[in-house]
Amino acid sequence: MYVLAGKVGRQLQDRGRRLVTAESCTGGWIAQCVTSVPGSSGWFERGFVTYSNESKQELLGVPARLIATHGAVSAETVAAMVGGALAHSRADCAVAVSGIAGPEGGSPDKPVGTVWLAWQLKGEAPLTRCFRFEGDREAVRRQAVMAALEGLTDVCSAS
Repeated sequence: MYVLAGKVGRQLQDRGRRLVTAESCTGGWIAQCVTSVPGSSGWFERGFVTYSNESKQELLGVPARLIATHGAVSAETVAAMVGGALAHSRADCAVAVSGIAGPEGGSPDKPVGTVWLAWQLKGEAPLTRCFRFEGDREAVRRQAVMAALEGLTDVCSAS
């Protein structure tokens, strides 16, 4: 995980970009990984931990009606989160995550392990993806962090 965070950092630094994170189910773990990399202050701008729906609305500008219609764990919500993170920071590359880490909280439509991620470069459309991770709460969160970092290596390396 930390090796991957270092790769993200090198890509951002090589392109003169800065990163912002917007995290729900990972609780700041992505930000913790990237800030463990020496020199990350040169490319990590800030992180938002928006665990509650209200914090998603207040800090990132996610519309309440969007969450009410689609749920906090949805493509629409993470797309709004990633866009809001860019809009409320000085970064130009962002990642957002919202999911159901368990052990409770799942439903037939969105079982435990459902995680939505979004990545975005400023000025471009967000890329969203749904994952269905296996394991306990720790395992789901760890897999979400890895997927977030892996997606950043693709987004951050774009021209």
